[in-house]
Amino acid sequence: MTEALTSAIEAETGRLAAIPNPVERFQAVREFREALAVGDRIARELEKAAVNELKEGRSWREAGDLLGVSGSRAEQIAKGR
Repeated sequence: MTEALTSAIEAETGRLAAIPNPVERFQAVREFREALAVGDRIARELEKAAVNELKEGRSWREAGDLLGVSGSRAEQIAKGR
């Protein structure tokens, strides 16, 4: 993770923690978590596409070796698991 993203997450969680009203804090945290979930879904699709691209012309084992994971794990990522 980049330092900028880590800093942004830390800043936002600090801001959320400082919301005095628990109802407002809950709602703000829920929105934050939803945004993180959307980002996670997009990141997983990007990861999946990268693995599938890397797989072209290679075995799963070779693709996994390039990624530092097993061949079966590379295949799982490519299939969205």
